[in-house]
Amino acid sequence: MTEPNEDPELKAIQAIISALEPLDADARKRVADYVSRRLNLSFASSLESQPSRSALELGANSSSGPITQVIDIRSLREQKQPSSANEMAALVAFYLAEFAPPEERKSSIEKSDVEKYFKQAGFPLPKVISQTLINAAKSGYFDTTGAGRYRLNPVGYNLVVHGLPSKAKSRK
Repeated sequence: MTEPNEDPELKAIQAIISALEPLDADARKRVADYVSRRLNLSFASSLESQPSRSALELGANSSSGPITQVIDIRSLREQKQPSSANEMAALVAFYLAEFAPPEERKSSIEKSDVEKYFKQAGFPLPKVISQTLINAAKSGYFDTTGAGRYRLNPVGYNLVVHGLPSKAKSRK
């Protein structure tokens, strides 16, 4: 039987922690992502791969099915299939509130978030990015919090959790 300090798994864990500790959070994620691809591993931290409990419970009652494990905005877009920039903006706000890595989570969004997460999701950028959140707020999905920032309201939340993908799209 191996002693705890001789356990190869424990040594590997200690080596990884020692190598990653001096790096900032973004660098740690890049290194971990690269190493997992290089070694053909499929794993994610439980915080990033598990949706919040409330989203699962609420989503389970929707006709479009529960929100399953989501790691990134692209996966969420593929699952929910927003058909307009307004729906995608609501999806981005939901992602940032519920699924984003802890260091990226926030309760309100702004123009720069639309641009960043539309690109990451592979969703076409609107012609006038600054107008997108205004239009989505006029559609009833957001409340204005001031200074170009918007918070997803219950209408927007219900759209994402219960209304997407739309029945017309899911029949196709």
